[in-house]
Amino acid sequence: MNVSDLLLGMALVSVGWGIVSMIAITNFVSERGTKINFFLYRIYIFKYVSQYKQLTEAENGEPGPWFYSFVISMNMALVLTVVGAILKSSI
Repeated sequence: MNVSDLLLGMALVSVGWGIVSMIAITNFVSERGTKINFFLYRIYIFKYVSQYKQLTEAENGEPGPWFYSFVISMNMALVLTVVGAILKSSI
């Protein structure tokens, strides 16, 4: 096992955490009256994340923790995948 495989594995874990965050965000906005479209879920997830941010800012004055969890996990997955792919191609 080399470093690129480790980074790609970490990217998969990060994607998994992003999926957990998406489910929590969807549950939150659904409980507050948003109709969830499961057929186009992957497209509408960004709408739901935006609604979650707006709702939590209205309630608490700042975005909720799942917003940051989603954004950070997806960005980490992207960065780890790119770095892992670059290292894998250079070996």
